Amino acid sequence: MDWLVSCHLGGVVIGICTFLIIGLFHPVVVKAEYHWGTRCWWVFLVLGLMGMAGSIIIQNLLVSSLLGVFSFSSFWTIKELFEQRQRVLKGWFPMNPKRKHDYETNQ
Repeated sequence: MDWLVSCHLGGVVIGICTFLIIGLFHPVVVKAEYHWGTRCWWVFLVLGLMGMAGSIIIQNLLVSSLLGVFSFSSFWTIKELFEQRQRVLKGWFPMNPKRKHDYETNQ
């Protein structure tokens, strides 16, 4: 980790990892809504709280920063789950045929 500081690459590594973390959450939102609907929002709340706690506890700036990005990406995912449901209702994304009743009763 010292070579990251000595080469001034910490910011670049945080930027790349942030890009990857946010990019990872998009398909997670789509798959989570498809399989479980919006009722799995609490999983992302717990992940976000755990990430935030880890970010506060860990002293390493790189790891702490990445846990913060993960944490707030998890919180953002809660919002995106509910928006994804609306996108499914508009027909922009596929509806899970096994959960068709969830979409019909709660519009």
